[in-house]
Amino acid sequence: MRLTTALLPLAASALAIENDAAQIPLEPSTVLPAEPLTLDTIPLLGFGTWNLKDNVSEAVSWAIQTGYRHIDCADAYGNEDKVGKGISDGLLKTGLQRSDLWVTSKLWNNAHGTSAPEVAIETTLKRLGVGYLDLYHMHWPVSQSTFGNNKIEYRDTWAAMGLLLEKGKTRHIGVSNFDPEQLKDLLNHTSHPPSVHQMELHPYLQQTSWLAFHAKHNIHVTAYSPFAGTNPTYSWPEGVSPILNNTVLQKIARKRDCTTAQVALAWGMHRGTSVIPKSQHKKYIEQNFGSLKCELKKKDIKKIDGLGEAHLRFNNPSKGWKVDLYKGLEGV
Repeated sequence: MRLTTALLPLAASALAIENDAAQIPLEPSTVLPAEPLTLDTIPLLGFGTWNLKDNVSEAVSWAIQTGYRHIDCADAYGNEDKVGKGISDGLLKTGLQRSDLWVTSKLWNNAHGTSAPEVAIETTLKRLGVGYLDLYHMHWPVSQSTFGNNKIEYRDTWAAMGLLLEKGKTRHIGVSNFDPEQLKDLLNHTSHPPSVHQMELHPYLQQTSWLAFHAKHNIHVTAYSPFAGTNPTYSWPEGVSPILNNTVLQKIARKRDCTTAQVALAWGMHRGTSVIPKSQHKKYIEQNFGSLKCELKKKDIKKIDGLGEAHLRFNNPSKGWKVDLYKGLEGV
């Protein structure tokens, strides 16, 4: 599902985004889900929007114009309204319909419970202007009270998310950042097993056996932070090269005429996982999309697999939230 379009200058795209009259209002009445994407056709390469603060709408629109058909966002990112404008502008410029895109969002911790998830998804849909979601994740197996107290909770919230599925507000529901004990417990207490699990995965945190569990249970996996801790939110441990400076990946990149980032993304997709890199720069948005044409050899895969001994996990709020996360997994 690739549409060839003439790519407009990024500045021109920004002007169109500022012009509200140029937007396509995607309210439920205008949604055309004639042939919506299914879990079997989820694009393995997506565009992430976490920590995307500058030129958000412009970047999302350019991603769609470049060829991305999978947009990942979340309430907690605080930019869904801008992402929605970018989606609208990207569809306008490419002539695509809503049903040509896979749009994912996530339920935040403060909206757990039996009734809050429906209010939360309605807010997300209004911000994004997409009418329905292709996938709605429970962002964490953690409930946050109005007083900021956290506790592990997911069963009641998952039951409420199942109702959102039945009401057509989302076409799939998924989890994120669950550990084996939590996921097994959820599978034993639901008639709606998660379609997708989004988790941190990259050459320094490969979690191969955990991936095998998901394959056995027909749960697709999306890898966030495919470049490991390159996001400025994280700090790198001493003695470890950032992914994009890793000599193994750089050498493979030179041999295959790819960028180092493309090699990391191609490796992730080779494993059958979706990858969701983000960038606010036109150059890198286009380069990352080029990972679809980065062909790795078996020996390349083997060399990258060898980097997994690092077991580096960058996203772990356990201490700050005072809850136990990732029990039984690598990098804890």
